[in-house]
Amino acid sequence: MTTSIPDASQRNAARVAGFSFLFAMAIVVLANCGIDFRLVVPGNAVDTARNIMAHETLFRLNIAGNLIYVMNVVVLLAALYVVLKPVNRNPVLVAACCRLVYALMWGVTTFNMLGALRLLGDAAYLSVFEAGQLQALARLHIAIDAYYIGLPFWGVASTVCSYLWLKSGYVPSVLAAFGVISSAWCVICAFAFIVFPHFETTVNAYWFDMPMVIFEMALGLWLLFKGLSPSGLAGPDEPGGRAQAGAAGEGVAADRLARR
Repeated sequence: MTTSIPDASQRNAARVAGFSFLFAMAIVVLANCGIDFRLVVPGNAVDTARNIMAHETLFRLNIAGNLIYVMNVVVLLAALYVVLKPVNRNPVLVAACCRLVYALMWGVTTFNMLGALRLLGDAAYLSVFEAGQLQALARLHIAIDAYYIGLPFWGVASTVCSYLWLKSGYVPSVLAAFGVISSAWCVICAFAFIVFPHFETTVNAYWFDMPMVIFEMALGLWLLFKGLSPSGLAGPDEPGGRAQAGAAGEGVAADRLARR
């Protein structure tokens, strides 16, 4: 499909998308490194429960951060749709839907975190359970299984958008090609992990999405500070190029008439 020079709405949406990419990464880093790693003790539900109750406000800040992240993803998918719709509407619509599913899965994870707090609370009906049972259930609620269900959707969305970036010429082709490869890799790893639970012993779980994260950070920086490149202009042999060449020709002819 023929592309054209990006208009003002696309350029503004690209800046929004660039900021959203970087803001999303900042939230994830703060939530994981700043909070989760401090509270969650791997393999120890008792200590994890004690940490959560001792730092309940911090845990609730993590929940709030996750909700902000979900809203940011919605803003991001809308901005990407505006930017890439002129390239090819149907694929970018599929990508937006996939990214929305990913956001919903992140929302499920956030909902489960609230459930963990409820299990560790002092409601009267919880007295039928032993403390150890409640702690184990709370630890189960804060597991990130929903993330790995949403991960292939995120990967598919990024793969489709990367292809459209490559096709449009709005960003450097090397960056877009890296996006296609890293995003496709994420999709493969996500499905392999679901089918083969011990796949992470072969490929560390951090490397499922890390290449794609690096791509999205680089893309975010490019869109925020460089914006869209006009290199997506249709060639003179394409329909859009002929129209633009005709308009330019008319302008030259009018200029010559004015000089006579």
